[in-house]
Amino acid sequence: MSGTGNEQARKAAEGLAYSAGFGNEHSSEAVPGALPEGRNSPQRAPLGLYAEQLSGTAFTEPRHSNRRSWLYRIRPSAAHPPFTRTGNGHLASAPFADAVPDPNRLRWDPLPEPAEGTDFLAGLWTLGGNGDVTQRAGMAVHLYAANASMTDRVFSDSDGELLIVPERGGLLLRTEFGLLRAEPGHVALIPRGVRFRVELLDAGARGYVCENYGQPFVLPDLGPIGANGLANARDFLAPVAAYEDSDDAGPVEVVNKFCGNLWTATYDHSPLDVVAWHGNLVPYVYDLRRFNVLGSISYDHPDPSIFTVLTSPSDTPGLAGVDFVVFAPRWLVGEDTFRPPYFHRNVMSEYMGLIEGAYDAKAAGKGGFVPGGGSLHNMMSAHGPDRDTFDKASTAELKPQKVDDGLAFMFETRWPVTATEQARTAGHLQTRYDDVWQGLERHFRQPRP
Repeated sequence: MSGTGNEQARKAAEGLAYSAGFGNEHSSEAVPGALPEGRNSPQRAPLGLYAEQLSGTAFTEPRHSNRRSWLYRIRPSAAHPPFTRTGNGHLASAPFADAVPDPNRLRWDPLPEPAEGTDFLAGLWTLGGNGDVTQRAGMAVHLYAANASMTDRVFSDSDGELLIVPERGGLLLRTEFGLLRAEPGHVALIPRGVRFRVELLDAGARGYVCENYGQPFVLPDLGPIGANGLANARDFLAPVAAYEDSDDAGPVEVVNKFCGNLWTATYDHSPLDVVAWHGNLVPYVYDLRRFNVLGSISYDHPDPSIFTVLTSPSDTPGLAGVDFVVFAPRWLVGEDTFRPPYFHRNVMSEYMGLIEGAYDAKAAGKGGFVPGGGSLHNMMSAHGPDRDTFDKASTAELKPQKVDDGLAFMFETRWPVTATEQARTAGHLQTRYDDVWQGLERHFRQPRP
């Protein structure tokens, strides 16, 4: 992307207004009087607009989980030519039938730098996933690397919602609902089916994407924690209405991901033409540094579930289709406690990524766990601190310690993650990941009678 293009995106991203709150009934209009009063679909919508409902859940789902928004747009979404198949690039979807799930622990370095002119959509690269997009169950792990903005095209995903986790470079997300700015340290969520365009705020961008095929993400229940803690609903920011009226701007390519494949159509107008909207199905952005970390103030390391930001419920209470977990800055004060994450085997499968700095259970640097990289520990794969971390933590002075030199996260899912062929054969796959646990010595000594 040219420097002028970056500057235009940065200017558009400056001072954006938002509407705060997770799961709220928001309303917004870019032009006064565009929202109808007292009804959703009047005989004639205000200002000559078309009224259209976007449903993210079935009409008859319970009120507490029902998600829908009413959009008032220049042209209805129905006004488009036929879609035709286009190439999927490096994007893949479940079921991942080209391989079997692997019990081995796997770790990757960051994606290689992309070819010049690669935008967000072209830069998506699938690591793996589970479930079946046609059954709306499961998830996929993608990475992205881009050096150009999406120009004259937009993207929508009919298969699931997209949780975007920037690691390098800021993003301006132009959506049907308005604009969002997502920098490293933020996450942005685009609901299923919502159209959007990604523009770069810097020369390049890199990060992670969780594609959630299942139930939409919600805030986890707090149980004995009480009414407050973890991610606060007020810190989730939805956009305000901002529309494109592009009758004279030339054709726009609309790319739709449907049942695992990409389909394309050329519109004679921008589909980002929503002048006003109201509802609770919205995109949003969240600053991970606002996560209210809770933990032990006596002894032992808490289970990582205490760091859950968002969860996608399944048919089994407490068993998530996918959880999004953040390891944010926090104090460690446990007495007589091994403070890093403990050794464990888990019925859940874990993909971990690093946004910045270092993770307190793994060595950093070349060949280690670095920003932009990631590790996959499938169900019951034994893992935990590496040898160096174990040795240091076992002998450390247990004074209060601030962990503030890194920001890591985890996509945790109920089913094994099958890695794609491109992930299993990638040049940036670390071939000697198991070595980090070599040299964990025997310390057991049988007491003498």
